[in-house]
Amino acid sequence: MPDIGYWNGQFSSLQDIRLSPEDRGFLFGDGVYEVIRAYQGVPAFAGDHFNRLVRSAGEIRIPVPFDQATFQEILLSGIRQSGYSEVKIYIEITRGVAPRDHVFPAPCEPTVFFSFREMGKVPSEWRLKGVSVITVPDIRWNRCDIKSLNLLPNVLAKQQAKEAGVFEAIFIREGSVMEGATSNVFMVCQGGIYTPLINHQVLAGVTQQHVMRTAQRLGKGMECRSISLEELMRADEVFLTGTTIEILPVVAIDGCSVGQGEPGALTKELQRGFASLV
Repeated sequence: MPDIGYWNGQFSSLQDIRLSPEDRGFLFGDGVYEVIRAYQGVPAFAGDHFNRLVRSAGEIRIPVPFDQATFQEILLSGIRQSGYSEVKIYIEITRGVAPRDHVFPAPCEPTVFFSFREMGKVPSEWRLKGVSVITVPDIRWNRCDIKSLNLLPNVLAKQQAKEAGVFEAIFIREGSVMEGATSNVFMVCQGGIYTPLINHQVLAGVTQQHVMRTAQRLGKGMECRSISLEELMRADEVFLTGTTIEILPVVAIDGCSVGQGEPGALTKELQRGFASLV
C-alpha cells in the first residue's frame, strides 16, 4: 500500500499530492509543523502536539483551520488507511498560496498537509550502547520556541554530525547548551537530572516534557536551568529525547567520553519508565 497523505481536506496516495509553486511554505518557509508517533495504531501525546502546533501557528499569525477533535479524526483515519501499526506522522500548515510578496495575503487560506509513513526502528545498539555527538555554534534565529519550517541551520548541523560520524549536533550559544539539531538534551549530575531552560531560544519538546514527568514520577530530582558546555562535558550521564528517538544515551561529546563511556543507570531507568508510559 502506498504511503497516505492528507491535503486540504482530502486523503490520497502521498505520491499523488502536488504542491503549488506559489505556496508560501515553499517560497518563504512561511509555516509550522509537528511530528507525531503512533504506537500500535495510537497517536502518542496527540493533545500536546496539537497545542504546540496551535501555539506555533499563533506566534506567526497563521489561523489553524481545524479544532482538536477534527485533528484527532484526521490522525486516526490516516493511521487506519495507511495500514501501519507503528507510524510517523508529519503535519504542516503554511500561510497558503498567493503571488510572491513578503506581506501576508488577505484573506489567508492556510495549506494543510499530513503524511503517514511507517515508523522506522531506532537501532537497538544505539539504545543499549549509546551514541556520540558533536557541539556546534548556534546560528539560528531568536525564536526557536516556534516550530517553524525554517530549519536550514538544523539541516547544516545534522549534516555536519553525519560527516563527523556521529548521531547528533548540539547547539551552543554563548557557552550555554541549547538543544540538539533534532532533539532535546538532558544531563545527570550527582543524581540530579537537568535540561536547559525552556524559553524563546529552545523548543519545548513533547517527549522532553513527558520524560521530565517520568523522572518526577520515579522520584528523581528534575530541574530546568541554564547548562554550560563545561558542565555538560563533566556530566555523569547525558541523553537526548525526541518523538522518533524517545530516549537515547550519549556516551561521547566532541570525542570525549561522558562518565564511564557507557549508558548510565538513571538514563536506563528513565528509558524503562518512558517505555512503560507509551
